[in-house]
Formats: sequence, C-alpha cells, structure tokens
Amino acid sequence: MENLQQLQEKLGVNFNNTDLLQQAFVHRSYLNEHKFAPGHNERLEFLGDAVLELIVTEYLYQKFTDKPEGELTALRAALVRRETLKEMADDLEFHKYLKVSKGEAKNAKDQAAMLSNTVEAFIGALFLDQGLEIVQKFIETYLLPRTDAILQSEAYIDAKSHLQELAQEKEGITPTYQVVSESGPDHNKIFEVAVYLNSHELARGTGNSKQSAETDAAGNALQYYR
Repeated sequence: MENLQQLQEKLGVNFNNTDLLQQAFVHRSYLNEHKFAPGHNERLEFLGDAVLELIVTEYLYQKFTDKPEGELTALRAALVRRETLKEMADDLEFHKYLKVSKGEAKNAKDQAAMLSNTVEAFIGALFLDQGLEIVQKFIETYLLPRTDAILQSEAYIDAKSHLQELAQEKEGITPTYQVVSESGPDHNKIFEVAVYLNSHELARGTGNSKQSAETDAAGNALQYYR
C-alpha cells in the first residue's frame, strides 16, 4: 500500500476502503499470475465511465450555453476519449501503481487502453468511497482544464468528416481506411488502422473498435494539412 498511500497524499484523498483503491489498479491479466481477493478493475471501470460522462456532460452544458447538442457531444467525446485519459494518467503517474501480468506489461500497444481504463476504474472507486462531490473535484482538477486546449486544437471536431472535407477540397480524393493489425483478447481487442489517400499512407491510429481506430487515424492525419 505504500505507493498508493503516496498517491492518496498527492491527490489529497483518503480512502475508507483501501481494497477499492487497490482494485482500481488491478488489470485482469494480473490475476493470471497473482491472487487478489477483490478482483480486477473492470466493474469499477464500467461504473467510472458512467460517472465521468455525467460530470463532463453537466460541465459542458453549463459552460457552453450557446453550443448545439452535436458540438457538445463531440467536445465531450474528445474529453473522455482514450488519448485524453491517457494523458491524465501520465500526469498522475498511474503507471507506477498499475498491476498487470508480465506479458501485458511488454505490450506497448495496450498501454493507452490500460491506463485510460484505469482512470475510469479509479473514478468508479472514488465515487463508491467518497461520493460524487469528491469525484467532481478530482475531474475538475485533472481533466476539465484540458478543455481549452481541445477547443484551440479543434480536436473535438469529427475527425473523419473533417479529413474527408479537406482531402476532397485539396486533393479531390476520399480517404480510405484499412485495418493493419489486431491484438489483445476478444473482450478487449485493440485495432490499428491506417488511413490512405490512394496508396499514400497519411497516418495510423488505434482504438478498441475499428470505428474508434479510424477516428484516431483521421485525427492524426489532420496534421498532414496543417
């Protein structure tokens, strides 16, 4: 618990049920090599995802009173997407506390997914142990300040549609997508997708579905026109 005690001190929280805190940092693969009675963090991740979406949705609704539903939806998606949560996990050094199997620890492609999932699991654990108000403060401190950067970079815009508009305008070509690789177990697959203009590869992206991987690839490809 020493490292997790350090994390609590850093975040200014003190868990009543430390099993919940520990469970938030246990990946399913870890249980193949170790016994841990509370189990892995996927149920906490499920809960945390819903709590996170609720808090972010309310924040955006209150802050941007002039934005239509579609734009708010896109902005929320950019805030809670894997890459944004991975950045948050990196800032908080969650990798120091995450327990995974030796095999998964070597799989670089899965790192972003595992860390973003861990953020959601931590939010779920924090909600159960401390309540909604404390979770809201946590998200307001470590996630919501990223909103301005997302707005400035236009990362919330539908990347695939935006890329298609630019490619057709400048090249007269519609981008195409192709799955390059798949990895991970069936319940948590990671797809790698490349986006092309004719035979020229613009960029690649990853995601836990083909659609999210295509969106990630499109977002990366937008740099081609900047």
